[in-house]
Amino acid sequence: MLEISLSGSFRDAADGAASIEIEAVTIRELLRKLVERYPRMHDRIDEGVAVSINGEIYRDNRDQAIPEGAEVFLLPRIQGG
Repeated sequence: MLEISLSGSFRDAADGAASIEIEAVTIRELLRKLVERYPRMHDRIDEGVAVSINGEIYRDNRDQAIPEGAEVFLLPRIQGG
């Protein structure tokens, strides 16, 4: 079971929770399960999400494995140019 720390609008979409526990092996599975549990999370994820796993940020690799016991943060994707 992973503990996922949430920030900003992700917290709002998860009924104000600062962190939640989810069983997931990859980022793709994590995001899918988040939307299943918190349907309002769908729009936040569509706007852009970055997932930090043990301090390394993943933006596009949804097949990235998440090791058991990893420190995981869900962050809004920062748009830049």
